[in-house]
Formats: sequence, structure tokens, C-alpha cells
Amino acid sequence: MALTGLGLIGFIVAHMLGNLKLWIGEVEEVVDGEVVMTQDIDVYAHFLREIGEPLFPYGSVLWIARIGLIVMFGLHIHSAYTLTRLNAASNVRYQSKPDWLASNFASRTMRVSGVIVLFYLFFHLADLTWGFIPGYDWEYGEVYNNLQGSLGNPIVAIFYIVANILLALHIFHGAWSLFQSLGINNPRYNAARRYFAAGLALFILVGNVSIPISILAGWV
Repeated sequence: MALTGLGLIGFIVAHMLGNLKLWIGEVEEVVDGEVVMTQDIDVYAHFLREIGEPLFPYGSVLWIARIGLIVMFGLHIHSAYTLTRLNAASNVRYQSKPDWLASNFASRTMRVSGVIVLFYLFFHLADLTWGFIPGYDWEYGEVYNNLQGSLGNPIVAIFYIVANILLALHIFHGAWSLFQSLGINNPRYNAARRYFAAGLALFILVGNVSIPISILAGWV
């Protein structure tokens, strides 16, 4: 659970930083010997498909990364399911009502937020990667236009914002608890662990929600 969570957090940060290229706007690009103006986020998306060329075919390294992510997601979900079964099998009814002193809202809602984030992931892929969601003219490779078309809809933008708030809560508890799972657990470091988890979750939350907010506000 901890190792796959760490890998997925790394992907989320990298994915967010790539999406923030939306703020850069248009840049010069040479196409067939001519200089044209292209959205920087579209240049970035095209670059991801060219990684490994000419040693590897076009798009193959990106697909290897996608398959790795799918495996990582599968292992993370399997770990969550297994731990849930183990907790249920070993659970002993409290003699008194728990006061949740050592817990918090994020930790008590990990399973719920995890399931919602999973459905959000499928919606995100269907919306911007596969173009299955109606409501705008999706085009392959046109990341900027696709983002504008999708997140320009206030209902979709609000859904993305709420989903990313739940994702941040999930990451907050995951980043806090992974140290303990990996054996890095000492009362002297607990305050630093909490600050790290909160800072990381806030960093990801602000970066992700700034995209739908900026599109709705017409800033990009």
C-alpha cells in the first residue's frame, strides 16, 4: 500500500506540473520548417508521445508508462481491499465509544474518498483522454482546446474541484501514514510528518483546482 501510494503520488505531482503548462500560453514551434504559435501544453503532450524516439516507436514509451500505472493502481486497490478484509476479520467491538483522538476525518474516510477518486479517474480519462463525454468537440492531441471545452462547463468544473478536494484528503492521510508503513516512525518526527503531508496535499490541491478555476474565470 505504501510503496504503490508513493509511486502514485509521484505521478500525480508530475501530471499536475505538466498540466500547469496551461498557464504558459502560446510558444513558438517549428513545424515542417515553419515557425508557428502553439499552446505550450499541446507541445508538452506531443513531447510525451515522442519520448524514446527513434530507439522506440512513436508513443511506445508513453504506453509502457501507462501500463506501469495501471499495474500500480491495481496493486494499490488490491492492497486496500486486502487490508479492509483483515481489519474486518480482526475487529473487536469497543467497550466504550471511541473518541477518535488519534484519528481524523481524512483517515476515517480513506475508503470512501478512494472509491470516489477511482470513479473520478475513469471520468477524467473518458472526458479528456478518450473523448467519450459529450458536450464539446473533443480532438485528439488538442489538449488546450479539450480542457477549455470540458472545464468551461461549470458543472464539470465543480465536479473536478470537489473530486480534487477528496483526492487531497486521501493524499494527506496517505502521505502521513506511509512513513509508518515503511518503518519510519518516531515521536520526534511526527510533527514534521504531519507538516509534510499537509503541505504536499495542499500543493497538489491548489495546483489541480487552479486549472478549472482559471478556465471558468477566463484567465487562460
